[in-house]
Amino acid sequence: MEQKTPKIHSVQFNFVMNVILKLSAVIFPLITFPYISRILGPEGNGKISFATSVVSYFAMFAQLGIPTYGIKICAECRDDREKLSRTVQELLSINLVSMTVSYVMLGVCMLLVPRFREEPVLMGIQSISLLLNTIGMDWLYQAIEQYSYITLRNILFKLLALAGMFLLVREPSDYVLYGAISLIGSYGSNLWNLFYSRKFVDLTTRRDWNWKRHFRPILSFFALSAAATIYVYMDSVMLGFMHGDTELGYYNAATKVKTILVSLVTALGTVLLPRISNYLANGKREQFEKLVRQSLGVVLLATIPLVTYFILAAEPVILFLAGDQYMDSVLPMQIIMVTVLLIGISNLTGMQILVPLNLEKYTVISTFWGAGVNLVINALLIPGLRSAGAAIGTVAAEGTVLVIQLLYLRGRFSVWNRELQLWKLLTANLAALGGYGAVRTFVPGNDFFFLVLSSVVFFGVYLIGLLLLREKILTGWLQCLGRLRKSS
Repeated sequence: MEQKTPKIHSVQFNFVMNVILKLSAVIFPLITFPYISRILGPEGNGKISFATSVVSYFAMFAQLGIPTYGIKICAECRDDREKLSRTVQELLSINLVSMTVSYVMLGVCMLLVPRFREEPVLMGIQSISLLLNTIGMDWLYQAIEQYSYITLRNILFKLLALAGMFLLVREPSDYVLYGAISLIGSYGSNLWNLFYSRKFVDLTTRRDWNWKRHFRPILSFFALSAAATIYVYMDSVMLGFMHGDTELGYYNAATKVKTILVSLVTALGTVLLPRISNYLANGKREQFEKLVRQSLGVVLLATIPLVTYFILAAEPVILFLAGDQYMDSVLPMQIIMVTVLLIGISNLTGMQILVPLNLEKYTVISTFWGAGVNLVINALLIPGLRSAGAAIGTVAAEGTVLVIQLLYLRGRFSVWNRELQLWKLLTANLAALGGYGAVRTFVPGNDFFFLVLSSVVFFGVYLIGLLLLREKILTGWLQCLGRLRKSS
């Protein structure tokens, strides 16, 4: 197969490609969830959510810390094909061993834990993600910034899964089939990754492997991944054990929009990690600091209105996405939307600052603190408040992570961008809130028309407000787009 040198595009191009990728991850559930939530109901939805959450713990061990560490270490040597090939071979071989151990652990747990044996076929199907994640090596493609390939590949398989879902999932008993189709949409493209990687690295010629050099950083990133996975899926697992599949179905509906928005907000961080790591490896500290501070402005500009709107519109959103049988999801959704802002900033402080500076141990510590806080609050509140208690636990956990990371950065790195004019963002957001209130007053109801009109008015007023106030981040992006259009 023809060997290629990776073509490195601009940050703006990669960001656009990653946003398109994330938008596909948004559009797919927006299309599927209203249909699936009504076909499967809260119980079937809860079964899928529980199986996915349980398997995610074993996927965490199978992946160790390689998804993040692989981006960082491969980005540092991406200009040297021989070094890159050796690094990829070493990481892939380690990953295959950890995956095998994870399958053994999952098999043992299936035998010992009765709750896990309630849906053995569904659990088995979901566990295929361990293999597909391993051979997919997404970290390699992100390290060499092949975002156009990643985006097109994912969209294709999502379209195939979308067609399969509408054709085959017709009744509540089809939840196992839906689990298989979702797996194809999320991980099916990883099968092609293994073959396509030969364009950039050599996987067949064995070099002198040095696994030892990866163990310490992999363990550090694994600790980070473990802590994050524990408390991300802790809510679902604890709800599943304490209150069953139906309550878990309500919570899954409540977190659906939050999950979508977080993937969009963190898209910039995914793009910047390989570029930032490459800057630091080549001594470009000034470019690193400038890029990080600019990303803080983008995160705040995006998350402040998103959180505000979806707290206000939680009820019509739930009615549209899931139907009136999910009304118990409204309050948990309103509570958990705060985490979109918290995660947006902590993704910046953790993945864009601490990790590239080789201070990932502080990210690990903060995440373990978050997991501990989440466990305690869940144990106290879930028995009485159910889904709302789980949402409160998640907000407290994310807030803990962010505060601790900011404390560690104090004196090491100033996150604040002096050009950021926060008062302009808040003023525009307040004006947008007034626009939403006007729509709420004159357009009663919670139907799809109200959602479309209120979102257009809210975000339209927000953007107009920023333009009138001459907010620097937005005007800078518009000028950049204008230059790109002229050059094309």
